[in-house]
Amino acid sequence: MSTKDRILDTAERLFSRDGFEATSLRAITAEAQVNLAAVNYHFQSKEALVRAVIGRRMGPVNEKRIALLDACEAAAGTGPLPLESVLDAFVGPVLEISRTHAKEFGPLMGRLYTEPGEFIKHVYKEHLEEVANRFLAAFQRALPDLPPADLMWRMHFAIGVMTHTMGAGRLLQSLSHGLCNPTDVEATLPRIKAFLLAGLTAPASTPASTKEMQHATQ
Repeated sequence: MSTKDRILDTAERLFSRDGFEATSLRAITAEAQVNLAAVNYHFQSKEALVRAVIGRRMGPVNEKRIALLDACEAAAGTGPLPLESVLDAFVGPVLEISRTHAKEFGPLMGRLYTEPGEFIKHVYKEHLEEVANRFLAAFQRALPDLPPADLMWRMHFAIGVMTHTMGAGRLLQSLSHGLCNPTDVEATLPRIKAFLLAGLTAPASTPASTKEMQHATQ
């Protein structure tokens, strides 16, 4: 294994266990058995290292998500998008990473959405913002009658379900004594989709607020 890959693997493991802010470069170099000069040579800064750790996993995942969404949109033509197919593209590739060599990335993804930090915003903008916008448009086509504020809330909840499943999967497996295994994609994906389909297609629960109505008319 190259020095660069050893640094990335170690950083991914420690970021997943301890968080981005709490993990120091000194801790990474000690566990990876490299010196700080090696980290600076390959990544220049801690922020660049975080972005590299996220990018090597999210890059291929997002490419697959977009490819599946492209195929879904091509099949639908100018008609509405089937919600289940959109969810397959949105959730499936993320779950699949849990059964690869990147098992540490599940908890890391949960931290990406919940841990404060200005540099995390830059990571989101680089690796997730474009994909989020594509899927927002797709969900709008699949759920054309849902008010914009409700759609945003429900996408927020959907992301929460996905990231919590990835981030706390080991806890679920322990609490269920192995009955529930989030790394079993074939068993987990239909359950998540059934839950999300029910939530996404539920009637709007409350009237739009005055602020939301003003925003919609602008």
